[in-house]
Formats: sequence, C-alpha cells, structure tokens
Amino acid sequence: MFTLSEENYLKTIYHLEVDTDQGISTNAIAKKLATKASSVTDMIKKLSDKKVIVYKKYKGVTLTELGNKTAANVVRKHRLWEVFLVEKLNFSWDEVHDVAEQLEHIKSSKLINQLDAFLGFPTHDPHGDPIPDKDGNLKTIEKRLLATLSKNESGICIGVDDSSSEFLQFLDKKGITLGKKITILEKEEFDNSLSILIGEKKLSISNKIANNLYIKAHNGH
Repeated sequence: MFTLSEENYLKTIYHLEVDTDQGISTNAIAKKLATKASSVTDMIKKLSDKKVIVYKKYKGVTLTELGNKTAANVVRKHRLWEVFLVEKLNFSWDEVHDVAEQLEHIKSSKLINQLDAFLGFPTHDPHGDPIPDKDGNLKTIEKRLLATLSKNESGICIGVDDSSSEFLQFLDKKGITLGKKITILEKEEFDNSLSILIGEKKLSISNKIANNLYIKAHNGH
C-alpha cells in the first residue's frame, strides 16, 4: 500500500514520463510538485525501496512496471471521478480537478470498477485526456496543437494542455469546447495569432491559446 504523498509522487513522475523517454530529474519532480529537492531525494529512496522506481545517478528516475501500473491506477481514478463530477453532479470542467485530487486516493478497486461501469466505460476525461484501463494501458490518440495547423486547415478540438481553471473559464467564455470543429481562417505572421472559425463564430486567439488546445485532424467525418 502507498501513502497519499507516495501516490502523488508516482503520478507526477508518470505525467513527466509522457513527454520524454529520458529519466526524470529530481529538479523536474520538485518543480512540478512545488517542493524542495531534498524532500524529493528522501521520497525517491522510499519509492526505490518499494520497487516502484529505479533511480540512476545523472540519469534520473524511471518507473518500474509496478510503479507505472500504480501511477496509472491513480490517474485512472482521478479521470473517472472527473467524468462522474461533470456528467452526474453537474460540476463544470474547471471545478473538477481539485475535487478529483482528493477522490483519486480512495483505495477500493471495487468502487472504481463499478464507477467505470456506471459511467459506461468512458475513454476520456472532461479535458480530453485518455483514461487508463484497469491494467494501466493508455490509448494514445493522434493529436496536434492548434498552433501547428496552417491556414484553411481544420480539426476537432479534443483536449487542452493547460487545465487550469482560469484557462478553462476563458474557453467557456469564448465558446470553445471539446468536440467542436475549428478552422483556421488566418494566421498572423507577426505574432502567430490566429483568426478561427468555431461553429458559426469567428474568433481571434493568441498563439499562447493555440499552443494549449489539442486538435484531431478533421477528415470530413
């Protein structure tokens, strides 16, 4: 069994590993968890003893098979709870992260499997992130950042890179939601800002926003 703090560390390493095939540095973990490097070093020793990570000097931390499965399970619970909160309890997508952070540490696997079934086995959370299955497998989908599309290209909005409540509230205000088709009307050379068509609405968005929205290429479906 793992403590709440240990689970948070494993989850953090899991998220950091998604973007790299290198080991994760203690500094990267400390930064992500907003904690001191010395605390990270202590925790790495504990997690190594529990055989969930491997730490190599100068190479950083990698999850073992057990570590990956444990972390994926926490992520699975977090994302299933987010679906539940949005779909069944009418939370908005910018409110669910902090509540799910608390619920993700519930140990009962029966509860989580029943929750999964109750929700109809969802594949993605309300922010478009894939939900690992109970064996820790994660389906990856082909996705691109909106910023990489060229003029006249379009795609379906399938996720966000920044899931802070400020960003999600901003998207709500602009009417940008998952499942909507976005077409690039213009791309400004000066600052890479975009003029887009979303539904029937024309919008101007900054390069920063375009770098936080994930798009699935639209091929006429």
